[in-house]
Amino acid sequence: MDTQKNVLEKLSDHELEQYIKPDSKFVPEATQYAYEILQSRGRVFTNEEKERIHSNISKTEENETIILHPNYTKASNLIYLSGAVGIGCLIWTYEQLDSELAIFISTAVLAAVFGVGYMIGKGNEVAKYFFIILFILGLAGIPALVANLIINPVLGIMNILQFILQAWAIVLLVKIPKNKKA
Repeated sequence: MDTQKNVLEKLSDHELEQYIKPDSKFVPEATQYAYEILQSRGRVFTNEEKERIHSNISKTEENETIILHPNYTKASNLIYLSGAVGIGCLIWTYEQLDSELAIFISTAVLAAVFGVGYMIGKGNEVAKYFFIILFILGLAGIPALVANLIINPVLGIMNILQFILQAWAIVLLVKIPKNKKA
């Protein structure tokens, strides 16, 4: 939201006082302009008022939401979809979950996939690079993917779908500019 100072200059002192109140919901820029205009009109502020106004401006600026690059959200959704396909793979091969260790590992892997997807959805750079590293390590499993395609075609197709979804997510993540989140 862009605040124009000349619009605020047309307001009366009483109206400008609304901008600098402690519970003001105006954007920090508008509060700053109102403060400057009132000062230029001869309004003298006590030190307590000055501190309160400046703390309100800085507190409001801190609370502003950060707009993430849309690729974070798209990649996160693709990772979630990949995790959902992983659940489908588990359901398809439920007879192989015959021990507590197999169930634990499967659950941990799915939790990691959804957790990384969640963190990427929040714009976490570390999760982005962690996912890329895991994907690169997972490339070693391509022979198993081909074997699954031969032995169990449905499972193989699901694995290929997961691979494509994750590769697409990585392409989106790599396209994000380095120094900006928006």
